Amino acid sequence: MAYKSLLTVLTDPKIADAALRQVIALAEAQDAHADALCLGVDRTQTGYYYAGANAMILQETLTRANAEAAEILAHANDVLGKSGIRFSAEDGVAQIADLGRHVAHHARFTDLVIMPRPYGEDRGAEVEAVVESALFEGRAPVLVVPDRGEPLKHPKTILVAWNESVEAMAAIRRALPFLKAADLVRIVVIDPPAHGPERSDPGGMLSQLLARHGVNCEIDVLSKTMNRVSDVLNRHATDTEADLMVMGAYGHSRFREAILGGATRNMLEKSAIPVLMAH
Repeated sequence: MAYKSLLTVLTDPKIADAALRQVIALAEAQDAHADALCLGVDRTQTGYYYAGANAMILQETLTRANAEAAEILAHANDVLGKSGIRFSAEDGVAQIADLGRHVAHHARFTDLVIMPRPYGEDRGAEVEAVVESALFEGRAPVLVVPDRGEPLKHPKTILVAWNESVEAMAAIRRALPFLKAADLVRIVVIDPPAHGPERSDPGGMLSQLLARHGVNCEIDVLSKTMNRVSDVLNRHATDTEADLMVMGAYGHSRFREAILGGATRNMLEKSAIPVLMAH
């Protein structure tokens, strides 16, 4: 079992290199084919007419989006072309309100989508929209990589954030190629419920499932000693020198997490290691 079809969606050449390096590393490690979708984003809103706007201004935004797409495509072809991996790259223009449809169409036909971190300096709103579209409309797992650090090839220690949710189980199943190849997988349970179905053996059934796939597992039951679950997970990742985090994405609604925050958003903002998510 391996990831044979990889996809990255690039909207800004300034933050593209981390994702491109990761695509190359995994394509080499898994003998995979890489696809790069290079999108220029037209930020005008269909159905709205701004005061003072005219056809020339709207045409200018479209021209600029086309130029951005061509620049990103040239950068992707240059980086991927030097690597020696099998790849294809294409460009296009999408309105920001319609971005999800284009991303979802490509994500449906890939094993793993690789993206830069959607939050931080110099990030437009389109990066978050791409990640969410791949997860929700494309139903693909997404590997979000930090800006710095060595790209992931063969993670040795993996943390699995387990909370008995459907989202967590989806991420674990999609992460099996990594889990089976790892030296150690730590199933992390934070404050297990006192009356849940796994109250007497937190993580036990998951450990049994993974062991039958040949995965070497340990279960770490932790207390929520910090305000956020993501902070506990990040600290544990540092303490255990983990290479990869696997977790379910958006157990709460995206709107709630956008307004109030949540484990998914906080993890993507602060994690120093790659995070593989699925919904």
